[in-house]
Amino acid sequence: MLTITKTQEDGTLKTLGLNEAVSGSWFNLINPTRDEIQQVSLVLGLDESFLNNSLDADELSRMEFEDGNLLVITNVPIMDEEGNFDTLPLGLIFTPESMITVCSQENKIIGSFNEDTAKFFDTRKKANFMLSILFRAAKFYLRYLNIINKQTENIEDSLRKTTHNKALFQLMEIQKSLVYFTTSLKDNQLVLQKLLRMVNANAGNLQSILKFTEDDIDMLEDVIIENKQASEMVEMHRTILESMMDCMASIINNNLNLVMKFLASITIIMSIPTMIGSFWGMNVPMPFGSNSFGFLIVIVISILATCIAALFFNRKGMM
Repeated sequence: MLTITKTQEDGTLKTLGLNEAVSGSWFNLINPTRDEIQQVSLVLGLDESFLNNSLDADELSRMEFEDGNLLVITNVPIMDEEGNFDTLPLGLIFTPESMITVCSQENKIIGSFNEDTAKFFDTRKKANFMLSILFRAAKFYLRYLNIINKQTENIEDSLRKTTHNKALFQLMEIQKSLVYFTTSLKDNQLVLQKLLRMVNANAGNLQSILKFTEDDIDMLEDVIIENKQASEMVEMHRTILESMMDCMASIINNNLNLVMKFLASITIIMSIPTMIGSFWGMNVPMPFGSNSFGFLIVIVISILATCIAALFFNRKGMM
């Protein structure tokens, strides 16, 4: 899907056609077709590979220049319909005239920049617009982290009552999501720090494409702080979750040991009457064999021996 918009003088966002695109336009490509990539490539004079790089699900965060154009790839968080979390690359491409965003899926980060929120961003100010997107991405990491934290608490409460595989698999999914978040945030941080160094060094190839103002530099520093905070929060929750998983594994092993001890105790106790009955069932003379109450005596002996064994195991904490 391709949409082209531009901020107007009155602050509204106007949708343009491909042939109407002018300086300051925003080309937004979401899961684009090959024809859409070719069209944008021809209109803006970009290499198609420059656009396709951001569609690779395994692409790492990075920044590069090519033929006077800038490519910034950042990883943003997503949440699917089942409540699972992942990250995917979002490409921010800047030409001397326009800006292009490329992503393989719809996401709430780009979706939050629309006609309703047009007064909070300006497509003509590319540096500020880029930083707004990066800041929003860091915010969504924290927002999704809060959701993950609530899910973890609910699963923990469930596991306190009973241990079942479904809850453990849910914890594994959350742990995997946190690994994705941690890796992506660290890569994003490296890109942001590199961008800040280039801005402070007043790199000519960067300033020719993105004209950073003092306010933009301050905002870039805020984005770095927000991204760092998100990274630390994710790392903290990941550590807590790993500790909880280890604790759950210990509890499961302990419960298994208790069950095995109980079963072993029951097996030994139940074998006592069988053993006594086997002795008196031998085809040889036995005590009480001629006694009319011999059967009852043997039963009483079996019950007493069983009770003594049960009391012994109970005192040993095996029952």
